Amino acid sequence: MSWKIKQKLRAMLAAETNLCSKGHGRGGDLTVCLVYPNSYRTGMGSLGFQTVYRLLADCPELQCERAFLPDRDDLDEFRRSGSPLLSLESQRPLANFDLIAFSTSFEPDYQNIPIILSLAGIPPYAARRNQSNPLIIAGGAAFFINPEPVADFMDAICIGEGETIVPGLLDALMSPRLDETRSALLSALAAVPGIYVPSLYHPIYCQDKVSGCHVEDGAPYPVVRAATSLEQHPPSSSQILAADIEFGDMFLIEVSRGCPRGCRFCSSGFIYGAFRQQPYEHLTELVDEGLVHRNKFGLVGAAVSDYADIGRLCRYIIDKGARVSVSSLRIDRIDPDMLDALLASGHKTISLAPEGGSQRLRDLIRKNLTEAQILNACEMLISRDILNLKLYVIIGLPTETDADLDELVSLVEAIRLRVIDRARANKRLGELTLSVNPFIPKPFTPFQWCGMEPLPSLERKVKLLESRLRPLSNVRLKVESLRESYLQALLSRGDRRLSPLLVAMAGGANLKKAAKLCGIDTDCYVQRNIAEDEFLPWSVIGTAEMGMLRREYERAFAEGDGSS
Repeated sequence: MSWKIKQKLRAMLAAETNLCSKGHGRGGDLTVCLVYPNSYRTGMGSLGFQTVYRLLADCPELQCERAFLPDRDDLDEFRRSGSPLLSLESQRPLANFDLIAFSTSFEPDYQNIPIILSLAGIPPYAARRNQSNPLIIAGGAAFFINPEPVADFMDAICIGEGETIVPGLLDALMSPRLDETRSALLSALAAVPGIYVPSLYHPIYCQDKVSGCHVEDGAPYPVVRAATSLEQHPPSSSQILAADIEFGDMFLIEVSRGCPRGCRFCSSGFIYGAFRQQPYEHLTELVDEGLVHRNKFGLVGAAVSDYADIGRLCRYIIDKGARVSVSSLRIDRIDPDMLDALLASGHKTISLAPEGGSQRLRDLIRKNLTEAQILNACEMLISRDILNLKLYVIIGLPTETDADLDELVSLVEAIRLRVIDRARANKRLGELTLSVNPFIPKPFTPFQWCGMEPLPSLERKVKLLESRLRPLSNVRLKVESLRESYLQALLSRGDRRLSPLLVAMAGGANLKKAAKLCGIDTDCYVQRNIAEDEFLPWSVIGTAEMGMLRREYERAFAEGDGSS
């Protein structure tokens, strides 16, 4: 390993403030390296990653360190030199740890897992590893949705929330079985609620589909996703602070988990179970603790605006002389106190998410928003001199037509006129940004059976929006990469046959070349509508009752049904 990279690791560590009670890398006999399969900057901005780090680092019986995907320039040097990937704290080769634990929030990061294993000198496939190799486990939101594309890389996968799973996981790892055979340890892990051991489950394939799954004796089926009672645990919050990371200027606090809305395209309303909120008093205690380190608080949750005490909490933060930030506002839940807090915190841009461009599509996805509500919310913001607005919308939703896009453009024009009128009165410019994302079908949603719209059709729709919005001053169109969205859909809906594709991509092939090398028709995974009676690759996970999801799917497309 070059002196330059080692110095970079030491500089990262020196710039951190670690709030965990045990601190960096101390502990007992079991050594664990927690890995985020993306950059240090991205990984350390993940509250989920930091929460799992706290759960591991605070265990006195183990030594927990961290590792990340090297930056592009460093990655090239690793590959040229053949040097092993090192942990951040002690700069120990990953292959020398007892356990490597991947924390993965987003499916596109699946493609980095075989890269990291290769850099560590560890065979990517679990079946090819032996007793001398570390045990490879994984968890995180991406695995709540569909672990199958990387299941062959993992010895065990945590399906559920860390506060509930990690204690049982550690008990099993630190039992006498640790000194027994690998298979005995995996059997012990399979008995822990919420842990999925892929080697005990054998998918059955029929032509291009998964037709079933053979489960070995003693393995649970399905693996029930573990949920946590938030009142029994401290709220998730920043554990390691550093300036040069995403959200590095904030102290992050989770206010709620899950979403009560149940939008038909979104997994957040289904994979986390019941919507749960942190007790207000627990959050204010964290604010007081966080003020020692930061003067800005990022409130985190899939439905921050739905937190019952959101206005009160924001007011508490402002009264303490600090600032507050949230990712986006629910259009029908703009609390005046929260809005005042955002204004006092210096927010120049507010994000709203109507999602569907037309009323018909908003009804289809069960967004439960009318155009009048959207315009009223925008007027409320504009009246307070917030003249920079960002709207998140989805294109390519099932049944979408050009008429729906026309209605979207009309909505943008109506909001733009309101911004311009206020801007003229105040003699300063405002801007409306339309952030466009393609529809990606997600497991465990009512739209999991729908295919993604083909890329040429999406490209045509983007060009249509560009041509319609280009003449409008003060309007900016921002489009999520269609090809990256395609990859995300592939990994969201894929099965274990994608693992060779990911290995080929880790070796440098692009998606198209890797698919050709592996003989995989990616369009079949991404664009195909799935039949009602078809076995789903992610059926190994037990969560929301599939019958309910199917009824919601059918209700969405029932003739004349535009209600929730």
